Amino acid sequence: MLLLAPILLPLVGGIFVFRQKTESVRNRLTLTLVAATALLALAVCWMPQQSLELLTIQGELRMALCSDQLAKFFMVLVACIWAPVLVFSFPYIRHAGGEQSFLGFYTMALGILMGLALSANFVTFYMFFELMSLLTVPLVLHNATAASRRAGFKYLGYSVFGAGMALAGYFFVAYYLAVPDFVAGGAVDPVRAAEHRELLLVVYCLMIVGFGAKAGMMPMQSWLPAAHPVAPAPASAVLSGVITKGGVLAVIRVTYYMFGADFLRGSWPIIVLMVLALCTVFVGSMLAYRDHQFKRRLAYSTVSQVSYVLFGLLLLTPAGVQAALLQMVFHALAKDTLFLAAGAVILSTNYTRVDQLRGIGRRMPTTMWCFTLAALSLIGIPPLAGFVSKWYLLSAGLDSGSLFAIAGLVVLMLSAVLTAGYLLPIVTRGFFPGRDFIVERREVGPQMLWPMIVFVAAALLLGLFPGGLMEWLGELAGGMF
Repeated sequence: MLLLAPILLPLVGGIFVFRQKTESVRNRLTLTLVAATALLALAVCWMPQQSLELLTIQGELRMALCSDQLAKFFMVLVACIWAPVLVFSFPYIRHAGGEQSFLGFYTMALGILMGLALSANFVTFYMFFELMSLLTVPLVLHNATAASRRAGFKYLGYSVFGAGMALAGYFFVAYYLAVPDFVAGGAVDPVRAAEHRELLLVVYCLMIVGFGAKAGMMPMQSWLPAAHPVAPAPASAVLSGVITKGGVLAVIRVTYYMFGADFLRGSWPIIVLMVLALCTVFVGSMLAYRDHQFKRRLAYSTVSQVSYVLFGLLLLTPAGVQAALLQMVFHALAKDTLFLAAGAVILSTNYTRVDQLRGIGRRMPTTMWCFTLAALSLIGIPPLAGFVSKWYLLSAGLDSGSLFAIAGLVVLMLSAVLTAGYLLPIVTRGFFPGRDFIVERREVGPQMLWPMIVFVAAALLLGLFPGGLMEWLGELAGGMF
């Protein structure tokens, strides 16, 4: 029953958050629920692998949970992001309004993400994946403007359509599975699958494109730049740092726990998907470079940076998977900091465009120092954590021996240059506006500053001392083959 606790506690507790009228009681309840869920997640991760069957629908079609190593990794990532962003949310949402709705859905979404991590098979995973979309759409719709409604329904449409593609693919592949649950190395029966290999490769390609919509992969990436500018900053932070990683988790489960690397290695879908991932990296960087709306620029950056993860996964090597998982963690830390900093700037100054940020480093020095360090990590400047993941991605591409993968490294390097091109000018103009520029200090309070400082400190420490995390992720990656 321990596996159910981190799922049910925030789901049930979120209902009580909706009903609380007093701000102090509501905030304490939300913080208690999120902290307790994080502790329960850590307890699950500390214990040996467990399984729990929830119900059997028909024959082998069942819903079940399992705390394998990948589940534990994703649960820790979600818990470490969710709690600090919540602390930032309290003063931000107090100013924006609609606290009950936001905090209620925010709490319930945490339970769904825990269920997504613990899903033992595709049926369970699909249910939680769709619920993740349904419970995070209200975070995008929060401001209730015409633009937010358009963005919210676009996000929902892309997510549901993409997940529907994956479900349709599962109907084809289910017959060829040796076991119904996710299995490291792949659950596809090689004997039965050999007769219809080409059909299964088409199915695999469609499933990854479908789930890739949540991760912002082309051709269904446009919901991200539509959703982020209109969503509250805390919602943008978790959408970029965690929710897009739900799509990446789906790609990992389908690739390494359903089909298996041996079945896919050298096949045409890997080439097609690699092209899509690299195109997403380049196009996302170019669009971020050209866009002057502050949060939309960061949204296009997410489109680009998450596809770094997909590049590593599609190498189908343990080193590639390890680098991809590192990129998942370090991108979440950096991008959450950037979106929280953007939210602090917008809340304090009402500036929403990059060209309005001249002198912002003098007006909000702590916020912009956090933004600067997160930007340097995202670019890949040592000793920050982003350098480590990008170094290992480049090394994994070179070690793969594939000419196509090596050519892809050129795209990654060019994207790093573009990332510097669209983030560093914000920093330089913010801190060096000119001698004639006079500003008034308007820094946000400590409750909004500390989450950014925590994320930046984590990025710095993990960049300096990545050994423990790399060892854990190396074992996790090696166990998928």
